[in-house]
Amino acid sequence: MHFLNSINVSASGLTAQRLRIDTIASNIANAETTRAADGRGPYRRQVVVFEARGTGSGKKRSFGNILEGKMQSTGQGVRVKEIRSLSGEEAPFRLAYDPNHPDADAEGYVTYPNVNPVEEMINMISATRSYEANSKVIEATRAMALRALDIGR
Repeated sequence: MHFLNSINVSASGLTAQRLRIDTIASNIANAETTRAADGRGPYRRQVVVFEARGTGSGKKRSFGNILEGKMQSTGQGVRVKEIRSLSGEEAPFRLAYDPNHPDADAEGYVTYPNVNPVEEMINMISATRSYEANSKVIEATRAMALRALDIGR
């Protein structure tokens, strides 16, 4: 059932990239949000962290276990490990002088989110292309399976 394995791997990629696209869209939508939902500072940029499926924390990650897993399977796909909020130390917030803004500090500066719309659009293009590639793999696998059935007739 190698056809189903390749479809499962690509389907996990579709799911992961869809979540990445949703996260990027949220970042772009909140690029000017100076007060987060919790009321503490500006919105913080979110990033999605992926990991290979089957490499969770349940199994000890020794060289032998990794080698054995690689020899027994050709891959199990990808999953979302976490969605991280980047702090001001990892990606600095943007300061703008606007003393009339309701969120301005005592010196008149407003702290804006650490979201760069240009960078987010580049990430959106990358995620979209990855999504399309996974979709094409599923379509090619389906076509190969149908062709194999035709040969068997």
